[in-house]
Amino acid sequence: MKLYIDSANVEKISRLNDYFPVAGVTTNPTILVNEKRPYLEVLKDIRTTIGNEKELFIQAIGDTAEEIVEESRFIIKQIPGKVIVKIPATEEGIKAIKILSAENIPTLVTTVYTAFQALIAAMAGAKYVAPYVNRIDNLAGNGVNVVTEISKLFKEYQLDCEILAASFKNLQQVYEVCLAGTDTVTVAPDIIEKMIAFPATETDVGVFKEQWRSVYGEDCTSLIDS
Repeated sequence: MKLYIDSANVEKISRLNDYFPVAGVTTNPTILVNEKRPYLEVLKDIRTTIGNEKELFIQAIGDTAEEIVEESRFIIKQIPGKVIVKIPATEEGIKAIKILSAENIPTLVTTVYTAFQALIAAMAGAKYVAPYVNRIDNLAGNGVNVVTEISKLFKEYQLDCEILAASFKNLQQVYEVCLAGTDTVTVAPDIIEKMIAFPATETDVGVFKEQWRSVYGEDCTSLIDS
């Protein structure tokens, strides 16, 4: 299981990278535009923050396979470290994935709404597929079921492609796709922080501390002081 930060906010990425076991960062055109800075500058700052060994996902915006391939080669040259190019699940995108796979440029197929889209992408050579869980739900589908179906297909045909579930509105959706068999998830910073937040945990910690101080003194705040 791998956890990715779905953000381009360097400050938030830095904090989460320090505290959580994250495998990297996913971005998309909307996320990058929201930072209101030159996109290459933002991406290079993210790379500096997470280091070269963690994966950074960057989306191509070209319409044709040729444009997507050209952009992918450009991004790989501009950004050091492990870069994964995100490509939409379109005919032109699948064609581009076949070309990039032959060049050993890793790709993720994004905007996945059906298990068949994921299957074709994996067969074309994609390293990851990203089903849009909440967006599928909003279209009267079932995002968790789509993840389950993709997982079954990949296992049935022994495809070397990972499911990177995306598009979540709450923690429950993340939890359910983990149970459904996703390999990885990419989650917004505010939802990541909720993964370990639970009121009873903070209460218990406070009780332990008070009990400790009642015996060893109010100034004893750690094992070293006692």
